[in-house]
Amino acid sequence: MSDTEVLEQRLRLGNGFSPTDQGRVVYALANLAPHLAGWQPQQVDLALSVKERGQKDQKVTFEAFLAGWPPFVATSHEVELDHALTEVRKEMIRQIEDAKSRREPRKHDKPQRPAAPEELL
Repeated sequence: MSDTEVLEQRLRLGNGFSPTDQGRVVYALANLAPHLAGWQPQQVDLALSVKERGQKDQKVTFEAFLAGWPPFVATSHEVELDHALTEVRKEMIRQIEDAKSRREPRKHDKPQRPAAPEELL
């Protein structure tokens, strides 16, 4: 599977995008792909939409639904679409990595040792 294949397969372009935008969007979001490597493609659902495209009130919304995790949502009000895509990609990566780090045990945490039999008395 190529690095961006999960994006190509699982990204739904919503309001404000057309099928001709697919390549541009996948290219802009490509750095997200390694952060999705822990999930099978069928466990990933990505949705991207834009309101007021090209206007000063433009809003890009990027949603990620990853099996076993709460939904992640990143938004941008950048007027330049490529900048908005970069901003939502970076925010999505931050949210996913923050959530992963909260779930994984920290390396510097010592495991709790079980109580010795004499301590139980």
